[in-house]
Amino acid sequence: MDQTNKPIANPIVVLREEFDDWAVLFNPDTTAAVGTNPVGVAIWKLMDGKRSLGHIISEIKNSFQGTPDSVITEITDFVSTLARKGFVGLELERT
Repeated sequence: MDQTNKPIANPIVVLREEFDDWAVLFNPDTTAAVGTNPVGVAIWKLMDGKRSLGHIISEIKNSFQGTPDSVITEITDFVSTLARKGFVGLELERT
């Protein structure tokens, strides 16, 4: 996934936050559901179509202590997986 892509959360997907800061994303169109940890919830909330993937990664690094060096790959993979499953779309930079 290109770092200039601007992921945007599918507006029909429901985010249900649980008491332990984990959450479930539910797509009523496909009945698919994905469980996610607090970092995934933070990523979800940042995907507004205005922030690039690189910006989201920077925000996560600044918000969570001790992020591993693999954070770039992990977030990119997470967003790509959500996109493949219809939870996320991408706003592309115009050239």
